[in-house]
Amino acid sequence: MSDARPLRSVLYIPGSKPRALDKARTLPVDAIIFDLEDAVSVDEKAAARGTLADALAEGGYGARMKIIRINGLDTPWGAEDARAAQAMGADAILLPKVSTPADLDALAAITGDTPLWAMMETPLGMLNAAQIAAHPLLRGMVMGTNDLAKELQTRFRPDRGPLMAGLGLCVLAAKAHGCAIIDGVFNAFKDVDGLAVECAQGRDMGFDGKTLIHPAQVDTANAAFSPSEADVDLAHRQIAAFEEAEASGQGVAVVDGRIVENLHIVTARETLAKASAIAAMMEG
Repeated sequence: MSDARPLRSVLYIPGSKPRALDKARTLPVDAIIFDLEDAVSVDEKAAARGTLADALAEGGYGARMKIIRINGLDTPWGAEDARAAQAMGADAILLPKVSTPADLDALAAITGDTPLWAMMETPLGMLNAAQIAAHPLLRGMVMGTNDLAKELQTRFRPDRGPLMAGLGLCVLAAKAHGCAIIDGVFNAFKDVDGLAVECAQGRDMGFDGKTLIHPAQVDTANAAFSPSEADVDLAHRQIAAFEEAEASGQGVAVVDGRIVENLHIVTARETLAKASAIAAMMEG
């Protein structure tokens, strides 16, 4: 990530449901995607803009990052969604099915310098991930694994093997250009163990967090993408050992039988910064 802002849990909330919008104010999520697209039926599209605008004007979402997912600009609702979203003052606008940087250019022509996020869910988007991540207004990428699987005509596998090429390309692109990168949803929201496995896989690949479809998934995602007590302890010990080695004229240290070099100290400091940012958010 380009900064230490936690994005462990990113929950989709329908922009058309006042009760859901209200409940989101109390959930321990790092970010909310206020959805005007898939979660809103065709006959509610126009009204959802007003419902969401009222909720955001009322506030109460605290330190949670506020992202609005609009309909695609190739739909009857997209352009009006974009204009409305810009006026709502969210932290970012999320565009579905981004396949080329030109898709982001078209949105920016409406929303100006508002930060943009991209749904990565098409084969062409996977192949253009690096160019998309390089867009000057892009701040984050979200994997749309359900749509990607449909486009690829894959079968569901717990190891997500058929999706690995696309997931990996997007992680590489995001890291190369300093964007946040959020893993796709886990559909079986009552399967806590399965969610934990997929969160661990995403974390180990380098994702910053996971998109969620149900509040019951939040605690699992927060735990998976937070530095553990052991991670924090190791980071402190690595930094202390390295500083001691440097003071005695050595370039490397040894902690728990493993060599510790400067690159490990960079990671250790990032771990401590993330832990501090999470603690600050929880206190807030």
